[in-house]
Amino acid sequence: MTPQDLVALPATELRRMIGARQISPVELLDACIARIEAINPLVNAITATCFERARDEARAAEQAVMDGHPLGLLHGLPLGVKDLEATAGLLTTMGSPLWRDHVPAQDNLLVARLRAAGAIVTGKTNVPEMGAGANSRNAVWGATGNPFDPNLNAGGSSGGSAAALALDLLPVCTGSDTGGSLRIPAAKCGVVGFRPSPGVVPSARKLLGWTPISVVGPMGRTVADACLQLAASAGLSVSDPLSHALDPLSFLNPEAVDLGSLRVGWTEDFGACAVDDGIRQVFRDKIAAMAPLFARCEPVRLDLGEVHRCFDVLRAESFVAGLHEAYRRDPDSLGPNTRANVEMGAAMSLLDSAWAQAEQSRILARFQPAFDDFDVILSPTTPVSPFPWTRLSADTINGEAQENYYRWLALTYVVTLTTHPAISLPCGLDHRGMPFGLQVVGRFRADHHTLGVAHAMEQAFAGHADLRRPRPSIDTLRAAEPALTSIVTAPPMQPPVGGSGAPQARASAV
Repeated sequence: MTPQDLVALPATELRRMIGARQISPVELLDACIARIEAINPLVNAITATCFERARDEARAAEQAVMDGHPLGLLHGLPLGVKDLEATAGLLTTMGSPLWRDHVPAQDNLLVARLRAAGAIVTGKTNVPEMGAGANSRNAVWGATGNPFDPNLNAGGSSGGSAAALALDLLPVCTGSDTGGSLRIPAAKCGVVGFRPSPGVVPSARKLLGWTPISVVGPMGRTVADACLQLAASAGLSVSDPLSHALDPLSFLNPEAVDLGSLRVGWTEDFGACAVDDGIRQVFRDKIAAMAPLFARCEPVRLDLGEVHRCFDVLRAESFVAGLHEAYRRDPDSLGPNTRANVEMGAAMSLLDSAWAQAEQSRILARFQPAFDDFDVILSPTTPVSPFPWTRLSADTINGEAQENYYRWLALTYVVTLTTHPAISLPCGLDHRGMPFGLQVVGRFRADHHTLGVAHAMEQAFAGHADLRRPRPSIDTLRAAEPALTSIVTAPPMQPPVGGSGAPQARASAV
């Protein structure tokens, strides 16, 4: 097997082969590093790296296999960590010049759990500054290009992770999601991004511990890969007051679902979201192609209330909580997206906050009747095809100006407000030849069933040319113009081990 064939295998298969002594963790890591060195300059998905430490850990992982020791779920798998998550001894900048030189002394909870399961931290993946926005570009590392066309954006805020997975740079990468940060880059890069119900995976870094809108979740090339990471990271932790006791291993194998018995509802816009006419037509065509798989596949009408204003307030609260002090000291130290969120929140009142908390409860109640008739609801994940990374956001849709830089993310953030589990599933190409993501929204707290539905759909789509997961062409990949790092001067790629503690401000996510 060539190194190129090896790195293209699903994480689940790579883990099986390591346990069966068919491949070595050292062999796999070396193949991933070679892949990163050859391809990452074209997309800028991986930022800080720790290759030599990873090689030491891979050799130890190999020895554990040879000695017959018990192996963790992720034993020997190279891991990319989103640059919002603290990694011991490895630069963690959150895409902000404020923390350009920040090297944490400890892993945060998510990273610690994945490392305990045997994953080998290999590098960090790129994000927008502080996770603000769905275009992974910042003033520290530059921009991440789309793996199908580096001149276009990869989404965000987990854009580096999505691009790294799509291009087979690493088999396991982390993500997080407030308004779509897992689902949007997954859709734009042709991989899987799962937003679990709040508390399934504890999020230790959110300052507003009781908010349900910010979650941590898995990404993967397949649903089973996402489930593997979920099984290694889910479960109770006092660091997140919304987390609860559950069996993490229950996520390991997706629930068996018979698509032929499934009642499916679909919506182009949730009755509230701007969607490009081209994307609407692509979505209709794909629904028509997959409808025979289900018992029923019908449009669903929804009236979710004041979803945009509600999300504006709840999102702004989290940014004020994490960044007010940095803003007070020097507003110009923050990028335009981050600063806009803080300023929006600072202008709000207690009445705004109380209204938004109550409106979110009303939105949840309005959403539930749809599930009296349907088992899952399908929608596009994003309203537009990937656009040039040089544009900060999709500021217009169908010629209509968007109210702010994140309004174009409404297809995902309206689902965030309901707190239902949701997954973005690769579903062929759109009208511009770029990846199309199908958002699958499950019933309230039905994470296992939602993953099972997605897995069954993925298997069915594999035999359909217009629905199967698209793969980028490495042979035709060319560097972006302008260069993805032309807007910044990046810090060293391999910072020394050790450094300061956690920064005072905390990162959110789209």
